[in-house]
Amino acid sequence: MMSPTFSLSCMSNWLCPLHFPDFANTSTFRLHCSQERSLAPPSVTSVGQDESIGRIAIRNDHVLRNNSPVLQQNGLPPLVSALKASAEQNVASFHFPGHNRGRAAPASLTRLIGTRPFVHDLPELPELDNLFCPQGPILEAQTEAAKLFGSSQTWFLVGGTTCGIQAAIMATCSPGEFLILPRNSHISAISALVLSGAVPKYIVPDYENDWDIAGGVTPLQVLKAIQELEMEGKKAAAVFITSPTYHGICSNLSEISELCHSHKIPLLVDEAHGAHFGFHTELPNSALQQGADLTVQSTHKVLCSLTQSSMLHMSGNIVDKEKISRCLQTLQSTSPSYLLLASLDAARAQLSESPDVVFNQAMALAYEAKCMLKRIPGISVLENSSFPTFPAIDPLRLTVGFWKVGLSGYEADEILYGDYGVVCELVGNKSITYAFNLGTCRDHVQRLLSGIKHLAATYVTIQQPEERVLTVHAPFDDKITSLIPRDAFFASKRKVTIKESIGEISGELICPYPPGIPVLIPGEVITKKAVDYLLHVRSKGGDITGASDPLLSSIVVCNV
Repeated sequence: MMSPTFSLSCMSNWLCPLHFPDFANTSTFRLHCSQERSLAPPSVTSVGQDESIGRIAIRNDHVLRNNSPVLQQNGLPPLVSALKASAEQNVASFHFPGHNRGRAAPASLTRLIGTRPFVHDLPELPELDNLFCPQGPILEAQTEAAKLFGSSQTWFLVGGTTCGIQAAIMATCSPGEFLILPRNSHISAISALVLSGAVPKYIVPDYENDWDIAGGVTPLQVLKAIQELEMEGKKAAAVFITSPTYHGICSNLSEISELCHSHKIPLLVDEAHGAHFGFHTELPNSALQQGADLTVQSTHKVLCSLTQSSMLHMSGNIVDKEKISRCLQTLQSTSPSYLLLASLDAARAQLSESPDVVFNQAMALAYEAKCMLKRIPGISVLENSSFPTFPAIDPLRLTVGFWKVGLSGYEADEILYGDYGVVCELVGNKSITYAFNLGTCRDHVQRLLSGIKHLAATYVTIQQPEERVLTVHAPFDDKITSLIPRDAFFASKRKVTIKESIGEISGELICPYPPGIPVLIPGEVITKKAVDYLLHVRSKGGDITGASDPLLSSIVVCNV
């Protein structure tokens, strides 16, 4: 396991003493309009004996929002403070949005969340700064985020990590230039190829057959792709890596970044699932710590901002930061949500209060859950040994296999959700992935463990041969690209039956979701293997996105 390259305890020396709004015990996002209250620091996990989950017991079951660090007396985080002050003004408002600071908020929604979110749902008023040309509280909030995450510049995103990935690729790849990327990249990277006109040079990721899971990318694979382009007299404009993957598998970004920089190629990293990296001694280093030039993080995943809010971080000077800003202005809304922006500022402040201990409880719970699950007959737990060529797997990501008890991931999830109320993050053909975070509590871990224990005890006695869980590997290794994604996207098309589509050029991007990894990309020749895989996922209850026909009785192909 990698350890951070800088002292987290020194981070507090970089930061102004800031604090964040307490959203505790309210669904209305109360922002402390009148009086602040002091809260005790989060309790550190302790080791004890508890028969319900085993060796480690967490003595305080409250999640982080109910155990927030002590609020400082000199004000809220900059953007949260500005939003609070603006909402408290006694003004006659004749501006958007139409609910007019909650006065006309839809009753069906206010009965659910109250009026406070609407009161703070404000537009780009002068005192709230401008996302595309920040000079006030947004600039200050982004600067504080850059200090915490170790970037030279940070941009707040209201279009999720999707728009950050698109901007990173558009800022580094012009039409006709080559982008090296893994074939199992997220759909946002493929849409960026359409937007930029870049030509993909795919790397086929390692694949673990027992788990039916794709791994990361090795430095040797990146070097081979660079050399293959050079032999053709071409050069990659950028290298794009997903690390960690949805299952938490990390690539060796330190070696990949050294390799890229030796060829004067920028390294872009989809770090959507790794915004928490580097903030605990048992967590892998962040992409920035490993030399990435651009990294995009979903601050709303393991960290605590609102859904759809993310950050784009830059390091070094290989990439033109002004070009990134222009790309983001093209991709993001001109009416950004200040609730989303303020939540990014609040999540940053929450983390900066105690970055070296904030993940102690979540790490202890995840470790204990894995230890207990490995004792259950018929249950498999994804570990580093499953992918020995990669340096780490996110310890806060728990992937559980059920094939030894004769169940697919879809079947096991239906039982665990229906009978035990356990909601997972990702369902696969042979496994289920659970995400631990700052809000994970012991009661929920106990419910997960009890559910899996009872499920295994029930099905291990009636299991059929393991062939019952059909192994159909994702078709990443036999793709032929006939058109670049941009040309295929704009080509004329027609609809054919699923059987007639084999051998044709795909005209649409089709992928099981989650995790949003395409099986068919516009411009690729449709194979029987791809069709069989999609139909298999569909038959098991998986969702298929991007297809014009959700039943997959037909597929759109290019008229080429």
